[in-house]
Amino acid sequence: MFAGKFSQRVHEIDISGIRKIFEAAGSDAINLGLGQPDFDTPEHVKKGAIDAINEGFTGYTLGPGTIELREALSKKFREENSIATTPDDIIVTSGASEGLEIALASLVNQGDEVLLADPGFVSYSSLTGIMGGKSIGVPLSDDLRMQPEDVMEKITSKTKAFIVNSPSNPTGAVQTEKDMKGFAEIADDYNLALISDEVYEHFIYEGEHVSPARYSDNVITVNATSKTYAMTGWRLGYVTASSEYIQQMLKVHQYVQACACSISQRAALEAIQGPLDPVVHMREEFKKRRDVLLEGLNDMGIKCHKPAGAFYAFPEVEPEYAQQLISKGVVVVPGEAFGEGGTGHMRISYATSMQNIKKAMEIMKETL
Repeated sequence: MFAGKFSQRVHEIDISGIRKIFEAAGSDAINLGLGQPDFDTPEHVKKGAIDAINEGFTGYTLGPGTIELREALSKKFREENSIATTPDDIIVTSGASEGLEIALASLVNQGDEVLLADPGFVSYSSLTGIMGGKSIGVPLSDDLRMQPEDVMEKITSKTKAFIVNSPSNPTGAVQTEKDMKGFAEIADDYNLALISDEVYEHFIYEGEHVSPARYSDNVITVNATSKTYAMTGWRLGYVTASSEYIQQMLKVHQYVQACACSISQRAALEAIQGPLDPVVHMREEFKKRRDVLLEGLNDMGIKCHKPAGAFYAFPEVEPEYAQQLISKGVVVVPGEAFGEGGTGHMRISYATSMQNIKKAMEIMKETL
């Protein structure tokens, strides 16, 4: 009936498995499926937005973002990530989602291949498909990390880019400094673009965050205020890369978005320039929740690699177990939503209250 009516690229993708479960969950469900901090946005950040509204800062900004915010982000990249960038090489986006979109749109031709972790974040494969490309899964090691040698095995003449996400959604794995150096070398040796998704950089419990852009100019770094400052609904992200990448990405940005929300940009400026105390508090709370969750899973005999970062656990379970939990009011995401490699797992988000986690564990025990 609809043959030829819609774009084949869009027709072939499905609604995100995460969104499906989130939007179908009842109001009384215990939601362990949503990757959203359950903390409020810090007060000084909210005040920055209120002041912007009261001052009438409600019009378009410069396409790449306000110069004040890009200067603050440039300083952040230099001091926190050892990335030598300038305000001219930064684009402020509507969330990290837009950052990923314009990065892939600027790179991918019809039939080009993009390598990504399998299991990996759901958007990577779908965005690649929307751009006319083909996503190629890279299987993870036993500790759920993506290995440089496994990336190299998947490279073909059609490979255009590869995506690294550390800390990882859905596994919580953190790539090592050696990994990141290896990925950067691959990008340079094969002249590939490396897209580094770093939105969970401040939520690491073991190990350290290393940005591959410190080792290569072939890296597009994508980040956001969403997770770090509990600002998911503000839709404020940012990207940095060498000028040759930024010039092409800016072309796409100006047509799909024009500029990021002016009010959110002012709020983000307060977040980036403000204290990290609220972030440290969230990280400490997430670690406590992680430890309680892991203890409960271990007590039930459920195998789960200890997540070193983000706020997700990815335990091994029978595929029907996730569906049984959902039917009993505990919302989790079946592992296959993140790729074939996720089959036999489920993703649990511990970005919810300790009370909810303990309630969910009781239901999990009964169901098991």
